[in-house]
Amino acid sequence: MSDVLSLASEFTEIPAVPQGDWGAESPLSQARKGQRGVIVRVGGETGRSEAIDPEELERRLLEMGFVEGALFEVLHEGLFGRDPIAVRIDDMRVALRRREAAAVTVQFEEA
Repeated sequence: MSDVLSLASEFTEIPAVPQGDWGAESPLSQARKGQRGVIVRVGGETGRSEAIDPEELERRLLEMGFVEGALFEVLHEGLFGRDPIAVRIDDMRVALRRREAAAVTVQFEEA
């Protein structure tokens, strides 16, 4: 019985984000090509007045795989204004505008 309790205590101490050297939190919209990190928080607020409802934006981002704890890498930036960006999330590639990426809070991997 004590083995079961010790196993249960191990599972309750799993960290929310993967282990590693992570920088300060910032919006995904500030990412540059080649940067990697982990998604910390997803919200619908971008800091700008948008045509899309914040709740709808949050729902869409979650459906595309932008979930807390997911690892990401910025694969590509557009030529004009570095917009849109292509991001690999786990094993999937997604393109989105930087203004939408502002609703995703991330921690970048320290080099």
